[in-house]
Amino acid sequence: TPAGEWMVVADRAQAPSGLGYAMENRHVISRVLPEMYREAGLHQMGPFLQALRSTLMQAAPDHVADPRVVVLTPGSSSETAFDQAHLASSLGFPLVQGNDLVVRSGAVWMRVFGRLERVDVILRRVDASWCDPLELRGDSQLGVPGLLEAVRRGNVRIVNGLGSGLLENPALLPYMSQLCERLLDEPLRLASVPTYWLGDPSSLAFVRKHVDELTVRSIDRSVDVEHLGPDDLLRQVEAAPHRFAAQELPAWSQAPRLTGGAVRPQSVALRAFTLRYGSSYRPLLGGLASVLEGGRTVSSKDVWVLKESADDPDQHLAEILPVTSSSNVTPPVPRVLEDLFWFGRYAERAEDTLRLVLVAHALAEDYRSRPYSAGGVALGVLRSALQQLVPGSFDLTDPAAIDADLRSVLLDAGRPASVAQSFAALRSAAQGVRDQLSIDVFRAFGATERAAGMLDVNDHSLQVTESAERMLTGLLALHGATANMVHDDGWQVLEAGRSLERCLQVVVLLRRSVTVRRGIDVDRHLHQAVLTATESAVTHRRRYRGFVRVTTLVELLLADAGNPRSLRFNLEALRRHVAALPASTGSTRPERLLDDLAEELDRVDTATLVPIEGEARPNLERHLDTVAVHLSRFAEAFEAMHLAAAPAPRSFGLAGRGPA
Repeated sequence: TPAGEWMVVADRAQAPSGLGYAMENRHVISRVLPEMYREAGLHQMGPFLQALRSTLMQAAPDHVADPRVVVLTPGSSSETAFDQAHLASSLGFPLVQGNDLVVRSGAVWMRVFGRLERVDVILRRVDASWCDPLELRGDSQLGVPGLLEAVRRGNVRIVNGLGSGLLENPALLPYMSQLCERLLDEPLRLASVPTYWLGDPSSLAFVRKHVDELTVRSIDRSVDVEHLGPDDLLRQVEAAPHRFAAQELPAWSQAPRLTGGAVRPQSVALRAFTLRYGSSYRPLLGGLASVLEGGRTVSSKDVWVLKESADDPDQHLAEILPVTSSSNVTPPVPRVLEDLFWFGRYAERAEDTLRLVLVAHALAEDYRSRPYSAGGVALGVLRSALQQLVPGSFDLTDPAAIDADLRSVLLDAGRPASVAQSFAALRSAAQGVRDQLSIDVFRAFGATERAAGMLDVNDHSLQVTESAERMLTGLLALHGATANMVHDDGWQVLEAGRSLERCLQVVVLLRRSVTVRRGIDVDRHLHQAVLTATESAVTHRRRYRGFVRVTTLVELLLADAGNPRSLRFNLEALRRHVAALPASTGSTRPERLLDDLAEELDRVDTATLVPIEGEARPNLERHLDTVAVHLSRFAEAFEAMHLAAAPAPRSFGLAGRGPA
């Protein structure tokens, strides 16, 4: 409070949130104010995190020597999804959803690559009532059917335990002092804000008189009564007074906040964290300050606790941490693999589309007013290719519509395969695997979004190029960030998605651009544009020295095993990534389909694909169509084998029975 008193407003003992936010705030502050951070001499958060990890490992059933720990999340749609993912990543434990787990023979198992792996400890971020649809809420799709039975048998431990939410009941706060003296034989050291349980007649009478001065809450956190007026609120209270509590909220502490370009005082509340560590409790020496506006959190601040001396009392925690064997590293669950696979595909799709937009816009700058020139005809072919890659309406008869078309390809999120749609899907996939990705990935997202926003508010033609280039730079940074991931099964799947999409993109581009001869001048513009869009122009100049011919272009983009943009290169990369997965044996259906495609490429001589005579190139067209069919079949087989998640749970309760 402003008077310097510390008072407890509420307890969170069930699935407390905020530790991930606190760690990220500290990370941001250390980068924004590095000198102040270094010179402050503050306690670090790392030892608390080490203690939490140690506690979770030691919480395993007694017979488990090398426990497997998971963090159970409601999913990426949770309002604290970032917090959950950051915490799981920092602890080094898999972030799982209820559908990733199954109870068999009274134990909890995790689905990975077609097999089950035993789970020993669950750090839950799902409220207790949602944890088991078999025994608790029948409508829950967040929990694991049979989880309570596994807990009763002692085969899995849940942290915090089911039922710990009882301590969050605000009706307990008026009695904390008596409970402390009765149970601990000592006075309560930290008082709570004045709280009244309305099941007590005297408290109910007091609240009737002062309802406008108090904050009335249901003892059930899932019931929100803050939107009710005094009369409606009192009617609900009178109907069941034992289900409500009221508080006299104090005048909050104030802290500076930058709003509207000015520094103003703002109310703040501290969220502290305490861990049961061994036989005692260990606090986080720091915390999370919630900035309040109208009683609601609008932002947060890092909380520093300065050292009294240079010695950190937690610095030796690492010496007592249990050691996890490398053999117990948990592979990603199918849901995570699916998100990573599509992360790779959407990232590559957006990048390739941006490159084609840049090439088309460069041609448009020179030839939009000359649609019947060689460059203008080549521009029309590129627009047709874009229409194939990004379905939607293009006015191919109006050269002046090119800017509107390209802006639509970049910004129209409702248009399938547009950059905006690909990027939205990419972000959605990333949210589902946030614990697998570094913060650099999300910084790259921010840079790309800012570039798109710049184009959205500016109609100038030059902004198309500038914004597309900045968006492309952001995606290249994203590629670099994912390249630094550990090359585990998840990375192999991500890169498989990227390689597959690159194969598909080059096949479609060639199919629309070089299967017909259009004349030497048109083809010259078109071939150069295709090489630029596939980032192969420099490679072609170095490899073939001279005039671009369709034979050299096709050879470079189809058969050249040294060109990272060629079909051959990416097919071989795809084969390596698939072969590296645990379920691959060398003869699985996805592997056989890739082998068949490799044989198809080996059988074809690129010279026979591009005859010297005639306008049409039917051999090339048939070959590209065959490749596209093989790739589509592979994608279906790969998803069915490696990415198929368990079906969503369904309730089989009696007719008319509501949620428990």
